[in-house]
Amino acid sequence: MAEHAAERRAAGELEASVLAALWAADGPQTAGQVQGSLAVELARTTVTTALTRLHEKGAVGRERSGRGFAYFPVRDAHGLTAQRMHHELDKDHDRPTALARFVSDLDPEDERILRDLLGNGDGK
Repeated sequence: MAEHAAERRAAGELEASVLAALWAADGPQTAGQVQGSLAVELARTTVTTALTRLHEKGAVGRERSGRGFAYFPVRDAHGLTAQRMHHELDKDHDRPTALARFVSDLDPEDERILRDLLGNGDGK
């Protein structure tokens, strides 16, 4: 059955909710466990599809659990943001220009943080 437009989730909202559930868990979670920890009621197949897509994107890992899989995050939220930034840069044919535009649009505080990180070379 089709959902009404007002009831539709925003793009990425389901995957974000699933990732939040995995980050909050004490270990690998099956689709059923993730489904039970979400604030909204979703079909297990919907949760399984989200987990499969996250696995294909490299955001979660999985291990055998019975006849299915148990999933776990491979990065924290900050690592996932960095992965997305790398992915976008890898798609651009003119990486130097993309980086230059990114840096030129930084607010002064973010620019200071980036300069400190590059100057120290420790990435923290």
